[in-house]
Amino acid sequence: MKEEYKSYVDEAYGIVEHASKVIVPRLPGGENERKFAKYMGDKLESIGIKAKREPFSVSPRASIGGIPYAGWVGVVLSVLVYAAMGISAIWYGMALASVATWVWLICSVFFYKTWFDGFFKSKVSQNTYGELLPPGGKYDYTIILSGHTDTSWNWRHSEKTYKHRNGNILPGIIFVYLKVGFGAVCFFLLTAISVFMALTYSGLFSWNDAVINSQFFNIFRFALLFLPIITAIGCAYLIMWCDPDEKNASPGAMDNATGCALSYAVTKYFRDNPDKMPANCRIIDFNCGSEEAGLRGSIAFTREHKGEEILNNVWNINIDSVADEDYFEVVIKDDWQFTRFDKDLEQMFKDTFKELGIESKTGGCIHNPVGGCDSTPFTKAGVKSVTFAAQNPVLTYYYHTFRDTADRFTPETVGKGFEVILGVIDKIDKFNQSK
Repeated sequence: MKEEYKSYVDEAYGIVEHASKVIVPRLPGGENERKFAKYMGDKLESIGIKAKREPFSVSPRASIGGIPYAGWVGVVLSVLVYAAMGISAIWYGMALASVATWVWLICSVFFYKTWFDGFFKSKVSQNTYGELLPPGGKYDYTIILSGHTDTSWNWRHSEKTYKHRNGNILPGIIFVYLKVGFGAVCFFLLTAISVFMALTYSGLFSWNDAVINSQFFNIFRFALLFLPIITAIGCAYLIMWCDPDEKNASPGAMDNATGCALSYAVTKYFRDNPDKMPANCRIIDFNCGSEEAGLRGSIAFTREHKGEEILNNVWNINIDSVADEDYFEVVIKDDWQFTRFDKDLEQMFKDTFKELGIESKTGGCIHNPVGGCDSTPFTKAGVKSVTFAAQNPVLTYYYHTFRDTADRFTPETVGKGFEVILGVIDKIDKFNQSK
């Protein structure tokens, strides 16, 4: 690391420590998320950059945070099976409830749609950002450096793999997937049974009486005396997915105090060294709220400013989790969101990794296989964007758990991230000058 970078990297790591040790869990829409957003806004103000705060409504449990609700629905349905065997009309309500839950899961939890947010308790989150103008104040394009201020609920199943941290972690990770997968299969099975029984007892089809009077149906009803016990256990695994106790939530050192800290450190570097700023470029340090609630902050920002100048001719470097020194990578796609990120930025990151001698176990490039990152709303808004990370993509014991602490990684790794971002910004500068 160059000596001139050291003070900026030290300050960035200090921000990570403050966020994860002093402010601690910063759940979407919570008081600590607001504290950290204010802290980052004050940091911008301290270097002469006016901080803007844009509040928005968020329903934290409408997306991934609401997975335990599906588990509770599954447990209730398991119990209701016994009542429905005596009162067939109950199957209709069970079928409706289970199908409705699947629609919500697919739309909100998997695809991050906001359609069902109004059915969940809402809170107020915020986006906090400030702009650094080039000398003279005129600019032709904008670089947004973004990181999210919030943290995740503690994922109990993932945290339990901690005991395997010094050995072969694969069995623990497989067990996590098996438990969650078993829960999902049980809930699907309850849905299929409820729909089948509702259709069978509806009397709307010619085959209804034949099925009800068949030997198969008698055997099936006998199996239902035991099956709900299994499905209730499976759905209990879904209930345990997110720990409801806020005190156990992730302190978010890696994910994602590092993103906010690096965005600020790079902005401050250019503030102190205006001669090194990209030509005719405005830089925005964007602290995004409620990413863990389904990208709600970046969605709110791109909707709020749709058609406005702030989203015109923009490059977004989204920084999300820079801590694992062996896993520097550029995330080029959110598979579940069907969104491919910018290829120019992708190549710039790959070239920068090569120039800095960074070798990664992921080859420096990954798809985000599940969930999504803040690059998706920006990309859909027409912004050139990718996500930069240095994070083991395996479901590790510290990902979204209370073990995401600053003492797990070093300032040197954060410093390497600082150098990567500066290298990419230099390439963006050259790209725009060539155009």
